[in-house]
Amino acid sequence: MTSSKFENQDTEKTSKETTDKEIQHIKHPLQNSWSLWYYDNDRKKSWLENLKEITSFATVEDFWSIYNHIKPASELKISNDYYLFKTGISPTWEDKANEHGGRWVMSIDKKQRDYELDSIWLEVMLCLIGESFEEHTDEICGATVNIRAKVDRISVWTAHSDKPTAMAIGRILKDRLNLNGKQLTFSVHPEAVTKSGATGSKNISYVI
Repeated sequence: MTSSKFENQDTEKTSKETTDKEIQHIKHPLQNSWSLWYYDNDRKKSWLENLKEITSFATVEDFWSIYNHIKPASELKISNDYYLFKTGISPTWEDKANEHGGRWVMSIDKKQRDYELDSIWLEVMLCLIGESFEEHTDEICGATVNIRAKVDRISVWTAHSDKPTAMAIGRILKDRLNLNGKQLTFSVHPEAVTKSGATGSKNISYVI
């Protein structure tokens, strides 16, 4: 075999290796960019001072990289929270994207924290970033996991609180998470209640 043939083979091998590396580095974009927030319950600070935006991501690979490098929700201290929201939306009732909305809430007894909290929270996040809410995807603002002394909570926040939209999202969520034995409660954000003039029992709207 002549030297030119060896050179051609080496060139082809190098080209293939380069292409393989390029393929390995291709990331899969998400439909939306998402931001992860963390709430550390320091009583010496205000609620907003305790709320910190950790990072943002817009690809599948970056999500998993972040997820695999942060502390699981089940290991957070009592009264601490994670928030996953579309980038540009803060996890507050007063944010323009949230002020007319509400949230679906599921409660998880602390005894189940080590058994199901992390798996449910992961599935909720995958529902969000995977745009699993069909035609109601644009209604999704974010989700939270709240670690508490007796009962932990996972919530999905919506942009609006009208019953048809809220119920459709709730059914999808319950089906996706296989929560046939658990009750979900939809609560209208206090900001939305104030703007609508609703009072009393209207604060909690729907159960599924």
